[in-house]
Amino acid sequence: MHFRKALFVVTAVAALAGCHRAGDIVVEQGVGITALRSVCPAVGVPDFTGDVTLFAPADARTLDALDVTATLTNVRSQCNDTGEQVYATATFDVLAQRRDVRGERTIELPYFSTVVRGGNAVIAKRVGTVSIHFADGQERAQASGTAGAYIDRAAATLPDDVRQRITARRRAGEEEAATDPLNDPEIRAAVAKATFELLVGFQLSEDQLAYNATR
Repeated sequence: MHFRKALFVVTAVAALAGCHRAGDIVVEQGVGITALRSVCPAVGVPDFTGDVTLFAPADARTLDALDVTATLTNVRSQCNDTGEQVYATATFDVLAQRRDVRGERTIELPYFSTVVRGGNAVIAKRVGTVSIHFADGQERAQASGTAGAYIDRAAATLPDDVRQRITARRRAGEEEAATDPLNDPEIRAAVAKATFELLVGFQLSEDQLAYNATR
């Protein structure tokens, strides 16, 4: 599976305000960094995988052959980070619309969930299905799906020396005060290694993915 990260870029350190929790890295002095980091993975939808279009016949691409369109939306996340194995879930809605409303119909739309480490290393993938049911005469229908993943807390935790380098107090006038520690390649690599994403999207064929990328 290939996808761009322009739409969904997981930042190892997210600029947020308030709601600090124990164990989070928060830096508010010196170089002016205000950052909040959690062992929970960020959740999102990769580019070009949030929509699917079905044609009849399948190899047609004209408007009169349009059969069903569906969008994966309203992605929400929950995370239980109390144990050594962090468990994250992503719930989402699928909104579908069909062109021919005659008769009752049910379609199965496959979706994937992947755990990505460091922005590009897929360490786990699962495929499920969402069932969409249209009643006779019904043009639009909706269903929901859920994906979950376990992540090792130790793997998602920054080493102590890296945490200390990021959170070290910096005084005005000192050379280090003018340097963002996150610009250090070693620190960036450590942060990336400890950063996980839970991504969900439609399980598309190569043709469907190409269609989404070029339409």
